[in-house]
Amino acid sequence: MTTADLILEILNEEIPSRMQLNAAEGFKVAFVKKLAELGLTCGEATCLITPRRISLHINEIPVQQEDRIEEKRGPRVGAPQQAIDGFLSSTGLEDLDDCEARMTDKGEFWFAKQYIKGLNTAEVLPQVINDVIRGFTWPKSMRWGRNTLPWVRPIRSIFCLFNKERVSGHLDLGSDMVPLGTVTYGHRFMTSGELQPIDYFSYRELLEENYVILDQTSRRAKILEGITALAEKHNLRVRQDEGLLDEVTGLVEWPVPLFGRIEPEFMVLPEEVLITSMRVHQRYFALEDETGKLSPHFVLVSNIEPKDGGEAIIVGNERVLRARLSDAKFFFEQDKKQPLELHGKGLSQAIFQEDLGTMAEKTERMVQISQFLAQHLQQDPTQAMRAAALSKCDLMSHMVGEFPELQGIMGFYYAKLGGETLEVSQAIADQYKPKGFQDELPKSDVGRIVALSDKVDTLVGFFAIGIKPTGSKDPYALRRNAIGCIRLLETMNGLQIEGLIKTAYEAYAPIFEKTAATVCTLSELIGDLREFFFDRLKAYWKEKGVRHDYLEAVFAVAEQDAFEVIGKRVEALNSFLNGSDQNGEKLLAAYRRASNIVRIEEKKDQTTYDDQVNQNLLADEAEKELFGILTKSTESIEIDMQQHNFQNPMKVLADLRPHIDQFFDKVTVNADDKNLRENRLRLLSLIRGTLNRVADFSKIEG
Repeated sequence: MTTADLILEILNEEIPSRMQLNAAEGFKVAFVKKLAELGLTCGEATCLITPRRISLHINEIPVQQEDRIEEKRGPRVGAPQQAIDGFLSSTGLEDLDDCEARMTDKGEFWFAKQYIKGLNTAEVLPQVINDVIRGFTWPKSMRWGRNTLPWVRPIRSIFCLFNKERVSGHLDLGSDMVPLGTVTYGHRFMTSGELQPIDYFSYRELLEENYVILDQTSRRAKILEGITALAEKHNLRVRQDEGLLDEVTGLVEWPVPLFGRIEPEFMVLPEEVLITSMRVHQRYFALEDETGKLSPHFVLVSNIEPKDGGEAIIVGNERVLRARLSDAKFFFEQDKKQPLELHGKGLSQAIFQEDLGTMAEKTERMVQISQFLAQHLQQDPTQAMRAAALSKCDLMSHMVGEFPELQGIMGFYYAKLGGETLEVSQAIADQYKPKGFQDELPKSDVGRIVALSDKVDTLVGFFAIGIKPTGSKDPYALRRNAIGCIRLLETMNGLQIEGLIKTAYEAYAPIFEKTAATVCTLSELIGDLREFFFDRLKAYWKEKGVRHDYLEAVFAVAEQDAFEVIGKRVEALNSFLNGSDQNGEKLLAAYRRASNIVRIEEKKDQTTYDDQVNQNLLADEAEKELFGILTKSTESIEIDMQQHNFQNPMKVLADLRPHIDQFFDKVTVNADDKNLRENRLRLLSLIRGTLNRVADFSKIEG
């Protein structure tokens, strides 16, 4: 069958950088799926994106749909004539002679077959384009003019070629019509006039000649190469910032790096203030010298190639940065005039959540929780309680009011300036860590205590009043808080989550007495939060590549474990079963051979065989030998289990495989003697029960 290429470009106003990559992938998938629904299977699909355009290229699309026969089921045989007539009318048939009566599992029905001639692909493409664009969902969209189509930004033109020819049609915006044309446009500021590509090669070539790098990967590489070369020219290096690099890639179509300077008077500000001012507000790349010290210079990436070498752009950007840093310096000087603790006076007027009180009350609860955690870790609670008491004070500072991204960080500087210990100051900076699976943990025990106090207080409060994540919605970042709790609890030396939840719940008592919200009981809260934590913990281990059935096996027996113990179970099971020494295979074989018989007989007898083995009823040498070896191993297994060393018990039981095989070869489990049979089933159950203390191996697949 003859095939051809499709080129589709949607030219928009600027698309927010953060939305671009997901949009490109989603648009490609949606378009290919729509073609497949119409019987148009295609070859490779590529979707490239710039700030102004979404560009889709698909090759090997059939130029015509195949003819096909569609079958339609009608009414039941013997149905009223009105139903028959309606069915015939919908199929275009004249009478039932052209239909077939066929028996189904629901009775006998009429079926009609319709021959449908395939259309030229060029004829169906306009509808495909309309359906995909109208059905596409952006995180945020808008409407413009009197149009009803929601889209990320106003659409200015559409370029569309199929088989190197124009596709006749338009996009219906609801009020306006955008024709599917054969022209596109280059860079908004550096070129003018229409471009008329004739194929995909000339399309990309013409765009690049007109200052548009279409491929986001190439654009990113060009930016990185340019800013690196410019920094090296001044004997500096770019401070690594992958997120900023991604963002800037989505802001420019023709990147041009330029070198700027920071005035010396601003270098007295903390590094984080300088970097935040440049990164968050201006999208500048920070530079550092060979020792890693922040340099009084930056690199910006322009979207045009200026005729004056960039002098005017640099001067303008330096002026904007100067104004922002002047504000920052003023705020910093003002904040330093009073101790951090005095900044915190305003926390009593800052609402944490309308049903959960103020930030001052949250701070008081964090102090109580920190005391509990310090005592659990057998530490002097003084430092942790002090850090918790000061943790939110910087929220009321001028600097954090202007730069919210610096919360915690400015608390660190103000605490140090006020004479607090380094441990307390660092704990204030680390209180928001970790923010995800990969983020670093706080540097000290005091930092971990304060960070966990903050997160568990938030979770307990919101869950207690019934505010929980639903579907993809999590406006209070409770999932992220749970991930942080999990990673912190793994460092807390056997801390049981129930005790921590109880402490936080009791700290909320004054709030719960006066809140208008409905508050759940402590037992309900523990159940809800434990389930929530377990869901996040499974996601955590799945991201690390652990199989879902391994996780189900562990979680089936780990309900009362501390999180670090659960982690040890998962790691031991995963490494043992995936080992190259075949011990995992031997272990599973031994378990399944023993447990399957016990499970079948328990179901048949409607009882369990978990009672102790009666040594006096061991009649055969093979069962005596198996029992003796298993009993001898029990003591070391028990010690290992108490020390949370889960790999050794699995190794010991895997080594029982020959003895278990010999047992089945020599011993009849279902003996005629009822007592012998039950005792042998108890012996097999002992193997099952011992292994199930590590994980429920019945849940492991394959």
